[in-house]
Amino acid sequence: MTKRDPIPVTVLTGFLGAGKTTLLNHLLTQKHGYKCAIIINEFGAISIDNQLVVGVDEEILELNNGCLCCRVRGDLIKSLEGLIQKQKRFDYVLIETTGLADPSPVVHTFKASDLADKMRLDGVITVVDARHLEKELEGGPEPTAQIAFADVILLNKTDLVSPEELERVEGRIRRINSLATLHRTLNSQIDPAKIFNLKARELTTNFSMPETAAHADHDHDHDCGPGCDHDHEHEHGHDHSHDHDQHHHHHDESVTSFYLSDDRPLDLKKVEAWLSEIIRELGANIYRSKGILQIQGQAKRVVFQGVQTMFDAKPDRLWNVGEKRISQLVFIGKDLDEAKIRRGFAAGIA
Repeated sequence: MTKRDPIPVTVLTGFLGAGKTTLLNHLLTQKHGYKCAIIINEFGAISIDNQLVVGVDEEILELNNGCLCCRVRGDLIKSLEGLIQKQKRFDYVLIETTGLADPSPVVHTFKASDLADKMRLDGVITVVDARHLEKELEGGPEPTAQIAFADVILLNKTDLVSPEELERVEGRIRRINSLATLHRTLNSQIDPAKIFNLKARELTTNFSMPETAAHADHDHDHDCGPGCDHDHEHEHGHDHSHDHDQHHHHHDESVTSFYLSDDRPLDLKKVEAWLSEIIRELGANIYRSKGILQIQGQAKRVVFQGVQTMFDAKPDRLWNVGEKRISQLVFIGKDLDEAKIRRGFAAGIA
């Protein structure tokens, strides 16, 4: 990594008691090749398993593995700028948020501030408690927002629920966010390579949509037991009923994700105008958007990523020989009028 490259930042979020600090502890003890700066915005409520060693001042602590810990007492931007100004050597930042935090302001910090050219948001990792998630989803908006903004979700404490409960909880997660990679974990134990340097928020050549995003049925394979670490990238549409768990969530959840696809070559200007209109109408209610587009006269795929009211689009790689050319889009948001968005997409983009 050269000095000119923005420093990657991973945000660790999740509701109280889900296992965020356990994950942070785990990452601090693994050999992942990065010298990390750790930002914690709820220092008084957590412990890093006696790994903290008082360092140069009351704000910056030295960890015994060579990492730095900054206890956030003020604005996040000021804390990050302070780390840079102190010229402490680090090449990665991990931010552990409070369990009651909405990730949205943190995400926007790396898009709409002076830090954009110095640091890049690599991904949002959300840890959820398999045993208590359903109750937490009913109790307030924070757990839902944490799932909706996630790039990777750790479905943790899988040993505390039955296989049937695990299926049900995972289904609820997928109705909220069909984009995120999902790992089932015990004690937040996971290969650091599945956490670090994912470039989940970038328009890169390894950009891909969930292969089974278009399938809303139970056609996925779940032959692994609790604690497995297989990636499950399927989607359940929010308007589909599931007999085995219908009585647990008979109401429509306000935050959902849905998938659009079309095999027609699209008009780029019309697509951009359509996306801009959706974003203008929905505002903060649209959390994430992501897609691959087949554009008229364009030999390359065009990919886009959006976070709330901001989105970027640009050409990606050439379509492969024999590859099915199809536009695919996923939207995650609150109180989305799916039928209206589908009608607009079908009518006004080709």
